[in-house]
Amino acid sequence: MITLLILIVTFLLLVLLVIWGHFFRTNFIEVKNENAFREQTNVDLYQEHKAEIERDYQQGAIDEESYQYLVTELDKSLLLDMTATEKQSAKLVNKKMSLAWPVAITLFILIFSIGLYQKQGAYQQLSNAATMPVAEHQNLTPEQQAMVQIKQIKQALSKDNDNSELWYSLGQASIAVGDFEQAISAFDQVIRIEGQQADLLGAKAQAMYYKNNQKITPEIQQIIDKALALDPVDPSTNVLLGMDSFIHQDYPKAIHYWQSVVDSGKENINAEALLGAINEARSRLAMTQSGQAQSPEDVAKGPQLTLNISLTDDIKAQLAQGEDKVVFVYAIPADGRRMPLAAMKIMTSDLPITLTLSNAQAMSPQFNLASSDKVHIFAIISKQGSAGIKSGDYKAEVKNIATSTKEPIDLVINSIVP
Repeated sequence: MITLLILIVTFLLLVLLVIWGHFFRTNFIEVKNENAFREQTNVDLYQEHKAEIERDYQQGAIDEESYQYLVTELDKSLLLDMTATEKQSAKLVNKKMSLAWPVAITLFILIFSIGLYQKQGAYQQLSNAATMPVAEHQNLTPEQQAMVQIKQIKQALSKDNDNSELWYSLGQASIAVGDFEQAISAFDQVIRIEGQQADLLGAKAQAMYYKNNQKITPEIQQIIDKALALDPVDPSTNVLLGMDSFIHQDYPKAIHYWQSVVDSGKENINAEALLGAINEARSRLAMTQSGQAQSPEDVAKGPQLTLNISLTDDIKAQLAQGEDKVVFVYAIPADGRRMPLAAMKIMTSDLPITLTLSNAQAMSPQFNLASSDKVHIFAIISKQGSAGIKSGDYKAEVKNIATSTKEPIDLVINSIVP
């Protein structure tokens, strides 16, 4: 790129040299040479005529009076020729090339060259070399950017296989694209290099948890126990436990795990995000408790609607660029009444998810799932974050579902509210 830039600049200088060289040669050198030639010619003619007059006078061809007269006339002729030369010089000067002409051409060439180079050349690459990867990938989706990052990390690891930071970055990027097997292998490499540390074990446990469809197996629990033995308030491990508790609607436990991380005061934790999750868990806990006038045994005997909530790929792609949005899940009576019989609030980041609507999520003890034989069930991704179905929201619905249904119900968010 530097070589190309030097060649372009050299070419521009040569073009400008030709333009301005012609201007100066036409306006000054040629005028000066023309004036000098005329003046020298006049002097030579004067000297030649005067020599002839003197030769004639010396040979007696002319007398004294004629000699003086001819010399005087010759002098006058020289003066007239010199004056004529000056006038001709003035005409040449007046006819010389205007300065505006080379200036205009120079500006045009420079502007055209700079514009063309910025459009077709490598100006941005030369001036922003340090940020070139960002500029090249700025139009990619987060998943595509993660794939590019993974490729770059692997190239770096081929030259430095014992770089624990690169392996850790590979693990995180692999989780972002859903390649949990690769993430687990990457975290194993970090543990090989750095030894068993709580945060590394917690990161591996998270990858295994996602790979196992968000279920804690005995093998995962064993890694969790090792991590907590090394550090009871390890952020990655406690965040994982809080997440699992939240998914299973055990909100008190979720609050406990997440709050322990916040209270630890450790660096490199997103306390603001955790506090937001804690507040959400408290909100859902309050919603559950407000509708729980029945005993846990009565709730367990009532309707239990199991919902498998997910997104279509195209809706998921549309939401990938934006912030996490609220998803309202609720059931209303099939007889036309709009008051929800059961309602829950989750986030798009929770999807896909399996949850259960029961009398525990009722808005009031008397108006619950047990009070209706059939219901319509909705899952709404709210564009504005408020309840209700509004234009621009993403929607899934199933209608006329018997509250006695025991089979799981698939609720796929696949349309936009017009």
